[in-house]
Amino acid sequence: MNKLFLILLVPFSLSHSHAQNVLVSTVTEFNTAVVSAQAGDTIFLKNGTWEDAQLDFFTSGTSDKPVVLKAQTPGEVILSGAARLRIYGEHLVVSDLDFQNGSSSGDDIIQFKKSSNELAKNCRLTNTRILNFNPASDDVAYKWVSIYGDNNRVDHCHFDGKNNEGALLVVWLTGEANHHQIDHNYFANIPELGRNGGETIRIGTSTNSLTESRTIVEYNLFESCDGEIEIISNKSGFNIYRYNTFRNNEGMLTLRHGDDCEVYGNFFFGGEGKASGGVRIIGERHKVYNNYFQDLEGDGLRAAISMMNGVPDSPLNRYFQVKNAEVVNNTIVSCKEPFAIGEGSDSERTLPPLDCTIANNIAISTTGSKSITYTDTPINMTYESNYITGSTDVSDEGIINQDPGLELIDGLWKASSESVVVDAESLTVSYLEFDIDGQLRDDSPDIGCDELASTAKINQPLTQDDVGYDWTDTGGSIPILSVYETDASVQLKFTRTGFEISGIKEEDLPAQVIIHDLQGKKLVNDRVSSPTFSLPISLKGVYVVSLITQEGSIRYKAKVQFSERK
Repeated sequence: MNKLFLILLVPFSLSHSHAQNVLVSTVTEFNTAVVSAQAGDTIFLKNGTWEDAQLDFFTSGTSDKPVVLKAQTPGEVILSGAARLRIYGEHLVVSDLDFQNGSSSGDDIIQFKKSSNELAKNCRLTNTRILNFNPASDDVAYKWVSIYGDNNRVDHCHFDGKNNEGALLVVWLTGEANHHQIDHNYFANIPELGRNGGETIRIGTSTNSLTESRTIVEYNLFESCDGEIEIISNKSGFNIYRYNTFRNNEGMLTLRHGDDCEVYGNFFFGGEGKASGGVRIIGERHKVYNNYFQDLEGDGLRAAISMMNGVPDSPLNRYFQVKNAEVVNNTIVSCKEPFAIGEGSDSERTLPPLDCTIANNIAISTTGSKSITYTDTPINMTYESNYITGSTDVSDEGIINQDPGLELIDGLWKASSESVVVDAESLTVSYLEFDIDGQLRDDSPDIGCDELASTAKINQPLTQDDVGYDWTDTGGSIPILSVYETDASVQLKFTRTGFEISGIKEEDLPAQVIIHDLQGKKLVNDRVSSPTFSLPISLKGVYVVSLITQEGSIRYKAKVQFSERK
C-alpha cells in the first residue's frame, strides 16, 4: 500500500487533568477515562491480552475533535474470551484493535448503541480485525458488527473466519434513512452454514424493508464468503453497492427486499467448484450497471444476473414483483448463465418481471446451454443493443448474436479498436456518465462496462493489499489525494486543514469551484476570488472537480480520488 504517515509523540498519563492522551491498563481505568473524556481526547488500551473485557465506549466528541479509542500499538491489543465493545455517542473513533481467540454466548461483538433508543451517530470503526471469534456450536447466533444510529462508518477492517449463525455485519433500521458507510474492508473465509443466517452483510430486515437506509457499501473485497446464497442481503431502500470485488464465493449480491438500489462498478469473479453468482434482483426500480462478471458457475437463482418472480400481494418476508429494473452496460464473460428471468416461478411466485430494461450489455463465451433463460415470461421487457452470443429463450432485435470482438487486457475482457460495440450504444441513461474504470464516457458511449482506451485506474479489481487493516501505521495517516486528467497549470493537494487548489489564472477570476460525485450530485459550489483556494473537506471516494470562469466556460476539470489509505 502507498501511504503518507504523520508521526505523533504521545504523552501517556493516567490523569486526565494533565493530558489529552490517556493510557489505560484495566477495564476500571478505561471506564474512568471514558467518564472524564472531552472532545479531542484519545484513550489508549495498553498492549497485551484483554480477556473477557466488556468495553462501553459511551461519550461524545465533535466533528473536528472526536474522542478516539485505540491500541497503544496497532494490532497488539488482543480482545479475547467473551470480550465485546459497545459504541455510543457522537463523533467517536475506534481503531487498531484485534479480536481473536474468543466467542460470545449471544451478544454481538461490536455494537453501535447503548440501548434500544440510545444509538451512535457519526462514529467510526477502523483499522480493526475480528478473527475466528466463534462459539463451539454454529447454532449459537450473534453478529460480529451491528451498526445502529446515523452516519456511522466501518472501514479498513479485516473480518475473517466467522462460522456461526447470524450475519457478520448488520445495519439496523429505525424507520428513517441512516446514511452509513461500509468501505475498504476485507471479508473472507466464511464456511457454508447450511441454512439461512449466514450472510456476510445484511442491510435492514424484512419488517422494515420498505424503509430507506441510504447506506453505501464500496471498495470492499469479499473472498471465500460461502455462508449462504446471499453474500450481501439488501433489505431496505436506496442503498448503493459500488466498486466492490467478489472472488471465489459461493453466493451473490442479493437485492432481497426494498426498492431503488444501485449496483455499479463491481467486479465478480467465480471460484473453481463453486456456484458463484452475480446479482439477484427482487423489488422495484433497481439499477444494475457498469459491472464486470467472469467465470461464474452459478445458474438459476445464482446466475450472473437473476430476476425473480414475485408473490401477489406479497407479505414483507416473501417476494415482491420485479418492476422497472434497469440492467445496462454490464460485461459478462465465461459465465454459466448470464441472464435468468422469472426465477423461482411456482404456484406462489406467479408474477414475472414487469416493465424492465436490459440494454447495452455484453455476454459472451457462455459455458451453460443458454445465455438467457426464461423460467417465466417477463411482461413488457425491453431489450436494446445487447451483444449476447449463444442460444437464448427469447428472439428480439435488441439481442445481437455476434462476437463483439473483445480482447484480454490486464486480465479483463475489454473492447478493442476493432470491436463492433465501440460507439454503438443506442439507449443512453442519465446516470451512466463514467465507465467501470472511472473514465468519462464520450458522446457516443460504448456497449458494455468499459469505454475503449480507458487510461483511468481509479477503479479496478481489488486485492487484499487494497483493503483491510494496516498496523504498520503507528501514527495516524493523513489523507491521500490521487489526481487524474489534470491541467498542468493548476495544482491540487491536501494540506493539514483541507483541500487546496492553487495556480488559478488571474484572468479566470472570479470563478466557481464545483465538486460533484460520479452520479452528478453537487457537494461543493464555492466562489473563488484568488489564485489559491482551500476548503476543509473530508470526502472519501472518487469525484469530479471543475473550475468555471465568470464567462461560464469550464476552464479546468479533473477527476480526483480522496482517501485515507490506498
